[in-house]
Amino acid sequence: MSLDPALREKIESQVASHRVVLYMKGTPKMPQCGFSAKTAGILDQLLAGDYASYNVLEDESVREGIKVFGDWPTIPQLYVDGELVGGNDIIGEMFNSGELHELFGLEKPDRTPPEITITDKAAEKIREFLDAYPGNHLHFAIDGGWDAQFQVGPKQGTEIETESNGITVLMDIGSAQRAKGATIDWVETVQGEGLKLDLPGAPAPVRQMTPAELQERMNSGENLRVIDVRSEADRNEKPLDFAEVLDADLMAKLKDGDTNQPLVFVCNVGQTSMQYAEHYRKQGYTQVYNLEGGANAILS
Repeated sequence: MSLDPALREKIESQVASHRVVLYMKGTPKMPQCGFSAKTAGILDQLLAGDYASYNVLEDESVREGIKVFGDWPTIPQLYVDGELVGGNDIIGEMFNSGELHELFGLEKPDRTPPEITITDKAAEKIREFLDAYPGNHLHFAIDGGWDAQFQVGPKQGTEIETESNGITVLMDIGSAQRAKGATIDWVETVQGEGLKLDLPGAPAPVRQMTPAELQERMNSGENLRVIDVRSEADRNEKPLDFAEVLDADLMAKLKDGDTNQPLVFVCNVGQTSMQYAEHYRKQGYTQVYNLEGGANAILS
């Protein structure tokens, strides 16, 4: 299949727009598939967002054309210096081996295995599960948003291995760095049973703040950043003069902002704002609050 000349020229222009170009589903901040999320997460970790990305879901011609352009059948696709590097699996392998760091001119990653603790009960349950899948191993992944996942599968050869209580655990480099000091336990509750994970390095959870506490802390002169995520119509109907609107300018400021500054997110009733609060917690902000009851609780 050949590319239409105009489409080829468009893709060539995109590939040349930055040294590092990622074609993905969605955006780095809002990926629309797991593979795109993983690849963008690796680039964010290494390049701190200094790369160009194109959302193929916004342009069907580019979505199909990039597959022909690079003779690569899947999305995401990573280009560096105008050359196709590969897709999700290859990028993951290069990240774990250190090849991707070298490609970007970065120091080779620290491959020191993290110290983790697997309790006796958890080790017993994990062994029982692994016995049903001979030849496979426990893989432990923690993404950039500190969401953790366990899987069972064969070794790929580039993982970092650590051991606790007789259980070998395989991780990629990013997960190994986030897993330092982790404790894996087995718990039984009225809701069910399963593995429980404690990650000491994870950002503090989003906390609820009452309107009274917000007023008290603002009156004390504390450097709070109150962020209004409501629609323009809702803001006009019930304005909050002390809050900033979460627009493109504020998003850019928060991207490079002081992650120790307290952030308080506000919507109408405290539900949508919780989603934004969780997003910025995962971006590394250490004091993130959701206003309990939202603007309605203040203005009622």
